[in-house]
Amino acid sequence: MTAWIIANMAPLMFCGLIVTLLIGFPVAFSLGAVGILFGLLGIHLGLLDTSLLQALPERVFGVMSNDTLLAVPFFTFMGLILERSGMAEDLLDTIGQLFGPLRGGLAYAVVFVGALLAATTGVVAASVISMGLISLPIMLRYGYDRRLATGVIAASGTLAQIIPPSLVLIIMADQLGRSVGDMYAGAFIPGITLAGIYAVYVLGTTFFRPHWAPALPAEARTMREPDGSGGTPSLIVLVVIAVISAVLYAKLRMADRALDETLVIATSVGTGVAFFAAVLNRVLKLGLLSKIAERVVFVLIPPLALIFLVLGTIFLGVATPTEGGAMGASGALIMALARRRLSWKLLRQAMDTTAKLSTFVVFILVGARVFSLTFYGVSGHIWVEHLLTSLPGGQLGFLIVVNALIFFLAFFLDFFELSFIVIPLIGPAADKLGIDLIWLGVLLGVNMQTSFMHPPFGFALFYLRSVAPAKDYLDRLTRKVTKGVSTGQIYWGAVPFVIIQVIMIGIVIAFPQMVMVYKAGEKAYDINKIHIIVPEEAPLLPGAPGTEGSGQAPSGAQEQEAAEKALERALGGGSDAAPKEEPKTPAAPK
Repeated sequence: MTAWIIANMAPLMFCGLIVTLLIGFPVAFSLGAVGILFGLLGIHLGLLDTSLLQALPERVFGVMSNDTLLAVPFFTFMGLILERSGMAEDLLDTIGQLFGPLRGGLAYAVVFVGALLAATTGVVAASVISMGLISLPIMLRYGYDRRLATGVIAASGTLAQIIPPSLVLIIMADQLGRSVGDMYAGAFIPGITLAGIYAVYVLGTTFFRPHWAPALPAEARTMREPDGSGGTPSLIVLVVIAVISAVLYAKLRMADRALDETLVIATSVGTGVAFFAAVLNRVLKLGLLSKIAERVVFVLIPPLALIFLVLGTIFLGVATPTEGGAMGASGALIMALARRRLSWKLLRQAMDTTAKLSTFVVFILVGARVFSLTFYGVSGHIWVEHLLTSLPGGQLGFLIVVNALIFFLAFFLDFFELSFIVIPLIGPAADKLGIDLIWLGVLLGVNMQTSFMHPPFGFALFYLRSVAPAKDYLDRLTRKVTKGVSTGQIYWGAVPFVIIQVIMIGIVIAFPQMVMVYKAGEKAYDINKIHIIVPEEAPLLPGAPGTEGSGQAPSGAQEQEAAEKALERALGGGSDAAPKEEPKTPAAPK
């Protein structure tokens, strides 16, 4: 029996963790308890040495001294300040008025604002609750289908999971041992693509179910010109000018830069041109822009500037993700102060929530380090690696099994727990199979996004349920009784968007170039084409050290120096450059 336990310690340890989690024990304490108990059992059976547990304090201190994790409280604080400063409310009101004349206009506004909030806050709860409080009553007031309304709000809020500066991408990069900046650069295009697919789904709904997403009635469109027009032509002209400016700048000044850098800087130039034009129009009272055009510019520019302050500096290499998070938190405080929403109460709430979330993350990570110490001590990582690398189908088989496992576990575990428990186990196996770990991290980030949308355990659904009216209520504007939203409608509304997220996983697998743009600026070197040419030795003078008549042998230092110089010449010149011929020693006179 003892021999069987020793031989199967790693599987037993994994099963013990699953049992403790199913019992309902907190994740952090489950990880720590299983790690310590099996560590003591291993010492008792002679499988482990007592010195193993002596490394535990150093591993815990390693969590505390991890600079990368400092980005978590910074981005959390930034998101909470922005959410409480009224930015989401202004964005939803303005974009809702802009898209109001279209069928499904409010749903488009929710998707657009969800992507923008994701790029500024990075916190799912803040996005879902903000849009649920602001947009859902308006969508119900004007006859939107409850399943579509709740589904698009919950799904758009979860974009904060994959669009930088996402918290899960920070944790994923830390666990995979990769750069957070590279992870952000790789996730940018898939995140924007997913938001675009959500908008396409809304468009399809307006074609096949037009009564599910009606346009805003004329009396609800408050931002109109004195002549009754919407004022969109001037906004279209301004957008065209901004786009032309961005494209020209990208073509003329950034032809040799990476794609992510080009997107960020060119977009910043375009928005700067639009903002300068709007300011000029207001100061000089030119009257060239409509009310809606000016409102869109002055509401959109501050969050876009904050996005550049955070992501732009990271992509350009000016700041690390931790420094970018600090600048983002400072920028959020400045924006709240400019809106006159900054108060001691707001600061205290934001700091309290940030401290709770950061403590939650650190406690899970400490538990994961305790678990992994024992798990690696019993060679559990070798067991998992062998299990995953021996799957049929090679890389594709590995990806199918891992994504199916993550999708299933997401029904029961949060993305933090998945990142700390599962990712460290599958990362080495993926690396051994030749899978790019940044690409794998983004792929699993899209997959983990479904953990917020899975009925019946999705956290985004719970957030929305907490703010959606469950019973019939009296609308404060129309003074009509409006039916509430049932839990079943919230669940059914999430199903199409979960399917879209699964489709997005397939798209990332089929088109890995979406993620691999983070390598666009790197130079590729083929080690098989590197040639090291060692030059022939020059003839020595008679009587020189190393000749027969000298009585001295060449020193080891001289041989090593000659070899080092030859290697430097070969590496410095590349495969095409040949080493210069050394001048031959002239023959000694007779």
